[in-house]
Amino acid sequence: MELKVFRDSLSAMGSLCETKAELPVEAEILIPDYLPQVFKIIKCFVYLVPLQKQITAGRLTVDGYLRCVVYYQAEEDQSLCQTEQKLPFTRAMDLPEGDYSGYSVQVGGQLEYLNCRAVNQRRVDLRGAYALSARVACRTDQEVITALADCGIEQRMESVEGVKCLASLDKMITAEEQLQFAQPPQAILDVAGIGQVEDVKLISGKAVVKGAIQVNLLYRTGPGYQMEQTQQRVAFNQILDLEGVPEDSECFASAALTGCTVMAAAQEGGHTITATAALHLRVWRKNECYLVSDAFSTQFETQVSSQRILTEQLFQTLGQECEAQTGGALPDEEAQIIHCFVLPGLPELTAVGQGVQLSGRASAHVFCMNSLGEIDCYDKSFEYTLSPPWPGSPEEYRCECWPTVTDIDVRKNGAEMTLSARIRLDGLVFKRSWQTALAQVECGEALEQPEPDIALRIYYAAPGEDVFEIAKRYHVSPSAMLKSNQLEDTRITQAARLLVPASM
Repeated sequence: MELKVFRDSLSAMGSLCETKAELPVEAEILIPDYLPQVFKIIKCFVYLVPLQKQITAGRLTVDGYLRCVVYYQAEEDQSLCQTEQKLPFTRAMDLPEGDYSGYSVQVGGQLEYLNCRAVNQRRVDLRGAYALSARVACRTDQEVITALADCGIEQRMESVEGVKCLASLDKMITAEEQLQFAQPPQAILDVAGIGQVEDVKLISGKAVVKGAIQVNLLYRTGPGYQMEQTQQRVAFNQILDLEGVPEDSECFASAALTGCTVMAAAQEGGHTITATAALHLRVWRKNECYLVSDAFSTQFETQVSSQRILTEQLFQTLGQECEAQTGGALPDEEAQIIHCFVLPGLPELTAVGQGVQLSGRASAHVFCMNSLGEIDCYDKSFEYTLSPPWPGSPEEYRCECWPTVTDIDVRKNGAEMTLSARIRLDGLVFKRSWQTALAQVECGEALEQPEPDIALRIYYAAPGEDVFEIAKRYHVSPSAMLKSNQLEDTRITQAARLLVPASM
């Protein structure tokens, strides 16, 4: 008689790795004739905009561009001005050996250093480096034993719940809307936005994502540094192909503004705003199966080997805000605060006490008009933390999330500056767990016949012992032991005298 072994595959996002590369920031920005000449460089920001991420032959290739935004003070009227330039890049990064047939990639980074100087009144030179980082999670398909039959085999089954990642898509989308200014802008200085996904559905192998970008425009209507703000809701409706994905799958989507253009429309005073955003879509499906965690035969010698199985469950869907504060002395106590920019970095899972916290670093850049009539930038870094902590260790969690600044409150108190920023985190947190399951089972020689004079044994069980382990020791059926002792639960809760029936 041959032992029958039934197997299946269990998937999880297993291997987690982080790889880094350096991107050169080298540009020569020419100030167009319709903008004022440069008197003083105030600050240069570098934003990462990844367009494509692909893994082939053990290498991750990221395509995108660095958006370099330069703020300067004009020579003629000392106005606050802005100009920008895109630096395209393609960077390939080596990955550890593994199966990358299914993967999820999150790309971020930070500016290492930057020298920005005005070569003359119409030319700005940029020289620096940007640290590009990528977090990669690849899908692991684990072969497991789900059932055994024949050869007098007895098996202990364990229920396993997990999720299988079916799609991980990141796509750039655009949407347009009409915009009316109260007064025509002379210069648009900054565009920020908060993405909101209002509905996402899976229909016939496609994902329909509806939402809007709440765009906040910062501009001035005349010379100087006095700024106005206006908001405009830009709705989007996207359809993404998801061939072969069942409609009963679960999904999550978020959108983050990456750029915006404003063009004068045909009607007087009217404008058209075109928002570009990164749409992140994640699709998964719950799966539940039974694994054989242990086995033995009542007829044959049994050799077994075990393995550790990784499973993931959705722990939390993020759409939460956290508040962070910072402050310090201003470089000029007579300075007047004009505006503040806050750039959040990607958060990380860190150990805190007996738990895990999701935290990251952000940088605040406060524009001030000093007592000499010149605009300075005051930089300050600070941390933000999502609380309360989660139980466990960082290895037990996997997180994909994207931070967005929703509100900034900056104030001057004498010679001091205080800043409060609200940062929203959109994304998913998965809880990871490991458990033991059988990898191989083999039946060998037949067991020796029990002594004919022994028809029944008595076993004195201690609290915490398991009937399956006792039955395995004597090569008897666990169900027969439960029946002989009128037990329902295999776990012994208190000291007991058990009857062990004959194995044959």
